[in-house]
Amino acid sequence: MSPAASSHALKHPPVKAPSEPAGVDSDFPELGVAIDRARRRGRGAQSNASGRYEAEARVAFDDGWQSLEELPPFKTTVAVDTSRKVITRNESPDIGFDRSINPYRGCEHGCVYCFARPTHAYLGLSPGLDFESKLFVKPEAPSLLEKELAAPGYEPRMIAIGTNTDPYQPIERERKIMRGILEVLERAGHPVGIVTKSALVVRDIDILARMAKRNLAKVAISVTSLDPKLARTMEPRASTPPKRLEALKQLSDAGIPTTVMVAPVIPALNDSEIERILDAAAHAGVKEASYVLLRLPLEVRDLFREWLMANYPDRYRHVFTLIRDMRGGRDYDAKWGERMKGTGPMAWTIGRRFEIACERLGLNKRRSKLTADHFARPNRNGDQLSLF
Repeated sequence: MSPAASSHALKHPPVKAPSEPAGVDSDFPELGVAIDRARRRGRGAQSNASGRYEAEARVAFDDGWQSLEELPPFKTTVAVDTSRKVITRNESPDIGFDRSINPYRGCEHGCVYCFARPTHAYLGLSPGLDFESKLFVKPEAPSLLEKELAAPGYEPRMIAIGTNTDPYQPIERERKIMRGILEVLERAGHPVGIVTKSALVVRDIDILARMAKRNLAKVAISVTSLDPKLARTMEPRASTPPKRLEALKQLSDAGIPTTVMVAPVIPALNDSEIERILDAAAHAGVKEASYVLLRLPLEVRDLFREWLMANYPDRYRHVFTLIRDMRGGRDYDAKWGERMKGTGPMAWTIGRRFEIACERLGLNKRRSKLTADHFARPNRNGDQLSLF
């Protein structure tokens, strides 16, 4: 970024959106500046526009000194999140849990469609490239969790992990925060449901298998596409589709209840793969399945639009036409009960195709249920131990 760009920051950068395909109305007069491909290699987002709460937006432009060529590639940086609590509560009526844990903020997987991207705006960062390159870790998560579970008024119910950012993203190999959390939950006999798209989850099969024997653990793995090119472009640093299917097989063989998530379903891009993904997962031993329609809240809408124009410009018009058909004419509708599945004939067709495939493959015949009957409140420092 040149000095001129820094001193003349604008709240709305005067950058025009890519030209719209014929017949599609432009809802996006301004978008973040696209970052040079060499600088964002291996990343999902095309740009790094300022978050929605920032008073200023900074624009990189060539001032004649070729300074843009000197900008370094985006590198992953890690900072410590000093949150004093680790369990997050929610009252959403259309999801099956009321509490969750996110060991990390930001996600290096770089999935362009990730609905968690807008949360980086709360940190004063961009939901674009910042989200996948500026990560925050919670190293004290296991000890904080143990403290919260030991609180006198705590009532155990399933804790969901991976509902925002992936707990098994690449940084977990080194940090092992997720493994520490599982160790706390196993000792306390507390139920946990995990969602990931990383094969790294098999590292913790030993803990998960022991917990599964007591109906304390289940794992869902998202398989978005079996097309390696599409998966690499859309989810650049996530595990490959074959690795995810192999992880499902290893988890199933270990007696751990597994679910394949066809998520997100993107019309005219990966919706044709629904049956193939379910078939592959069933052959891997999976017994349960679910799907979620593409969600485009807040900044995700623009980021996905940029990505689609850059990688599949010939499908842009068709994809957004179908998205709007399933969202009441809008790009996204956050209404409870409809945000996951959409509405209209196309949404109904996707749902029915999914149901028919599940019936054919024998999926969802029984739903695994976790129990909180084994919960034993951890002893806090200074607590007197029971004699019995």
